[in-house]
Amino acid sequence: MSFNSNRIRSSILKIITHPNYIPAKTKDFIDVLNLSYKDLPALRSLVARMISDGELEYDKKHYILPSRETLKSKQNKKSTSPKYQNNNNDNYIDNDDDYFDNDNDDGNDSYLARPILTGRFQRRPSGIGFVRLRAAAAGEDAPVDDIFVPAHWTKDAASGDTVAVEIMTKRKHNQNRSTHKKRRNKHRTEQNNDFPDDDRKLRGRIVKIIERASNRFVGTYIISDGWAFVQIDGSIFKRRIPIGDALTSQAQNGDKVVVEMVKFPTPHNDGEAVIVEVLGAHGVPGLDTLLIMRQFELPEYFSEAALVAARNEVEKFFKLFPDDSLQKESDWKLASDKLASMNRLDLTKELIITIDPADARDFDDAVSLERLSNGNFRLGVHIADVNYFVKATSPIDKEARDRATSVYLPDRVIPMLPEVLSNALASLQPGKVRFTKSVFIEFTPSGMRANVEVYRSAICSVRRFNYDEVQDFFDTPEKFTKTWGESVCNLLSELREFMLLLRRRRFERGSLELDVPEIKIELDENGLVSGARVYPYYDSNRVIEECMLAANEAVAEFIDSKHILFLRRVHSGPSMRKLRSFTNFVRMLEIANLREDDIYRDRFIIQRLLEAVKGTAQEYAVNISLLRSMQKAVYSPETEGHYALASKCYCHFTSPIRRYPDVLVHRLLDEILDGANPKPDTRELVLLGEHCSDREQRAEEAERELKKLKLIDYMSERIGEKLEALVTNVELYGAFVMGTKIPAEGLVRIEGLTDDFYRFQRDAKILIGLKNNNVLRIGDRLIVEVVRADLDARQIDFRMVKRIKSKLPNTKFKE
Repeated sequence: MSFNSNRIRSSILKIITHPNYIPAKTKDFIDVLNLSYKDLPALRSLVARMISDGELEYDKKHYILPSRETLKSKQNKKSTSPKYQNNNNDNYIDNDDDYFDNDNDDGNDSYLARPILTGRFQRRPSGIGFVRLRAAAAGEDAPVDDIFVPAHWTKDAASGDTVAVEIMTKRKHNQNRSTHKKRRNKHRTEQNNDFPDDDRKLRGRIVKIIERASNRFVGTYIISDGWAFVQIDGSIFKRRIPIGDALTSQAQNGDKVVVEMVKFPTPHNDGEAVIVEVLGAHGVPGLDTLLIMRQFELPEYFSEAALVAARNEVEKFFKLFPDDSLQKESDWKLASDKLASMNRLDLTKELIITIDPADARDFDDAVSLERLSNGNFRLGVHIADVNYFVKATSPIDKEARDRATSVYLPDRVIPMLPEVLSNALASLQPGKVRFTKSVFIEFTPSGMRANVEVYRSAICSVRRFNYDEVQDFFDTPEKFTKTWGESVCNLLSELREFMLLLRRRRFERGSLELDVPEIKIELDENGLVSGARVYPYYDSNRVIEECMLAANEAVAEFIDSKHILFLRRVHSGPSMRKLRSFTNFVRMLEIANLREDDIYRDRFIIQRLLEAVKGTAQEYAVNISLLRSMQKAVYSPETEGHYALASKCYCHFTSPIRRYPDVLVHRLLDEILDGANPKPDTRELVLLGEHCSDREQRAEEAERELKKLKLIDYMSERIGEKLEALVTNVELYGAFVMGTKIPAEGLVRIEGLTDDFYRFQRDAKILIGLKNNNVLRIGDRLIVEVVRADLDARQIDFRMVKRIKSKLPNTKFKE
């Protein structure tokens, strides 16, 4: 549809005055009005004019509402229209309404269509699916987090696709069902885990695929009865997909291939795909990594333009500093003069250090700390000045913007920036001149922030430490005084004292810390799993964490004080529905009789609960359940805070080597330091925030999926072996467990739970035995036996051998 302002205005008024309208934002009208995203600026301008004309108004979160005058005008028209006279049916819909229809596709119930919203679709193996609404579309008053979509209303959507979903509600006159039908549906609900929760009121119908998550998939090439198929890995597509160009392919039966969908499968059609790459046979070293890179469309190489631009930046830097290690006094003098001419604060002779993981290759943050004469602390956080090398719209910037984040796979890193920058010039290597943005934050002895200063600077890190050796120093400081020198040892001691101060202050304002152990797998030279270890979290880690949190918050408030729009790190609080589920679970653990209203109003109850379960049998269960009740943090210009950190204003500033949102924040700081008054485009920031959030999620999913593949391969050689495992989730069809020594996760199906006949209790997420009253819940420890490990299906099946009784004490929580 071409953008006709008068027609669009009329359509918007018709939509927002409809009784079933759910408040939405401007961009959510794109699909309803059959526009393209190119029309979004014009649509925003039109909405702004309609607000000026008194036809529309915004609520406090910029959701579009009809103005009082518009509603009054609509009511007057209805009262004088014959169509509305003597009509008391609340579900009445205009026959000529193009945006809300009365479509009855399921043969049983009549449904009313409500406004079209956008979200991400996830399909279950049975064919049904769920749509998770985007934050902008969901709003505070959204009745559910996910919209249930029956199989016959899913069209050809695949998991991960962004879709337009029409929310459907049943007509009142069809809700008076017979008792027999209610019992039958209740029985189906209890038996079918794919059916939505009992309290889920809304269903949806997909009306359009807005954006495919991917058109390419990895799978196994199969020849059967002379026909060629591909079985897509995992459970995205349950049926085999016919191959349309089998004769032109070099693939052999059983090879792993990459295919592109010509026609996506639907509940009534098998679809069609073509082979675009043959990856090879099972067992080829590195095949698992290649599969994941193709599945998630991860970039393998930088463009030649980006590499050339990066090399040019290297050449320019070394023209300025031929010897960046400053070994002679004359080198220091020359460097100081050049830095002064560049208007950079010279910190090259200051006591500044880096602390990173032992295997880190890029060092983008360094710290310093001093005590001022007034007794205050002056924290210095020095971050690699990536923006000096990566100019806006340059080839490097375009590549970085598209990647948005570095991807950390178990056996390789896919960097956001070319390695000559990320591992060299932008990396704060010890003993070398490096350009930085320095944020100096003054804190009172009680931990209150008193002042913030931001500079372009240059540093020369005194020493590169790793977390393990700094923790050794914290434990036995006397061993290191002679080796490291008194000044360095004093700095580390003061950093630890300062960390404890910041940490106490942060928890006093309500910050939450979930303790879920991270287990890292170890690989041999062939990329195969050789073992695993719990990744320790020391005070040395907390020193850097607190310094970075303080810098991110200080920079966010510094920019916000200038009334400049910027990309924030936003973390919304949990929904009431998820809090209800969490409190039900806590009650079933017999820890406390909490209510979701109490937690919603008083976050300190969660703090006390987390503190109470430390070191007890319920610690893992409570922490993992609370983590799942939380929403995911995203990038957005919305003026929302960070729930978990209890911060009203927060952004990412400290990792510009690996995160593009940090690069954008650095650019704003440059403009502010130059005396400019930047005015970022709202639309561009919103889209960039969504892009960076999506790329972050892609990176996390790719890392998780490759780790899963390597662990399935490891377990496939150990069928019949027994191991200790922890219950990580409970569903109607069984319990998911994860090994305590090797973090392989799989399913103990309900028929494999041989000590009782279990029934699923949905509200508390537990399995209850009908015969012996046994209970299986998250956090329980079992001995399980490996039954099956299927690389293509990406599943591990276990069988329960016996339970392990916890030796830890139970929680004593005071409400």
